[in-house]
Amino acid sequence: MSSSSSSTKLTHPNISNGWFRESNTMWPGQSMNIEVNQILHVEKSKYQDVLVFESKTYGNVLVLDGAIQVTERDEFSYQEMITHLPLFSHPNPERVLVIGGGDGGVLREVIKHPQVKEAVLCDIDEAVIRVSKKYLPGMSISYSDPKVSVHIGDGFEFLKNKKDYFDVIITDSSDPVGPAESLYQAHYYELMRDALRAGGIVSTQGECQWLHLPLIKEVLAFARNLFPVAEYAYTTIPTYPSGQIGFILCSKDASTKFKEPLRNMTPEQELKLFKYYNSEIHRASFVLPNFARQAIAAKSDKDASA
Repeated sequence: MSSSSSSTKLTHPNISNGWFRESNTMWPGQSMNIEVNQILHVEKSKYQDVLVFESKTYGNVLVLDGAIQVTERDEFSYQEMITHLPLFSHPNPERVLVIGGGDGGVLREVIKHPQVKEAVLCDIDEAVIRVSKKYLPGMSISYSDPKVSVHIGDGFEFLKNKKDYFDVIITDSSDPVGPAESLYQAHYYELMRDALRAGGIVSTQGECQWLHLPLIKEVLAFARNLFPVAEYAYTTIPTYPSGQIGFILCSKDASTKFKEPLRNMTPEQELKLFKYYNSEIHRASFVLPNFARQAIAAKSDKDASA
């Protein structure tokens, strides 16, 4: 059931007195509030509650199950980093799979790499793609690219039918509640590993070091058992919880050095193509504060510092 008609005034339980208030069990005791100009779309899809509103200062905002997914003002910092950290760490990323990411933002960044010949998106909820095409044109423009193909369905099932195929897999998922819960489990990382060609790389939404260190540590632990290289990096983004979000990066190639871009563009090219990413911020994104570094360090790292 959906509604975006101007003939009826739209309402949503997370919007009151002209303000949106975020609600999610993943960050108890805190909540992001954004002033609303107008509600654009309200829908209960097959999988989740979908809300789009026009904000006063952040442009259009997409919300799923009460949690902000993207705003037009700051989305680029997340989309660029989850995409370019892995792609600039791969020598020749010809085939790229995006799981989730129905708003099209990650796809937009993927196709900036001329090496990419095939970009596939698999999202379980067609509603996210549909409303993004209408209300987030700066992101969903990527769907018009001839290199892009779309599969509506479960990422697990899609991966089971792809072996040794992709060079990079990016999982742009929401938090591990509801339809995205299974994307934070070891079996999912096994499926991604098996769907990668030799030297393949994984990049996934890795939660916030201020809020989710136990979860980050757990995911890195099984990722390090499945891949010879697994690292954590992060970006800053105002409308995500605590203003930060992280990424889990894994490679099938033991010689991969995520902290140093394997390929580079000129500063002029970077300024033309990217609002956030550059080779220096690539390196810096892996530099963690002591509390996080100690909590998620690999055993070999802890042994070396002992």
